[in-house]
Amino acid sequence: MLGEVARRHFENPHNMRKLEGVDIVGQAGEPGEGPFMTISLRMDGDTVAEAAFETYGCPSSIACGSWVTAWITGRPLSMAEALDADSLMKVLGGLPLGKEHCAALAVRALRDAARRKDV
Repeated sequence: MLGEVARRHFENPHNMRKLEGVDIVGQAGEPGEGPFMTISLRMDGDTVAEAAFETYGCPSSIACGSWVTAWITGRPLSMAEALDADSLMKVLGGLPLGKEHCAALAVRALRDAARRKDV
């Protein structure tokens, strides 16, 4: 069962769209080959000015992508390292058993974006 915060993010997802004119795209998993998530970022210096995500549509993945992109917007991208999957699950109020990988997916996609910024 989705926790209260996770349920709200699933029912009314923030930033679930393709973002055009991005500076950085982070990815976890492979589209069409199981669970995946991409997080696209538009930057203003070191600060995330706008963030969006795409995923395969599982309620838990949608909730995780929604929360992560809302959280990182307006913050320095270096904050990506401060977030881990366990903390994400806690702030969401829990994810259904067997869906823990969705939190890890969102965190990995965000961290992948942070690594790409320095490339």
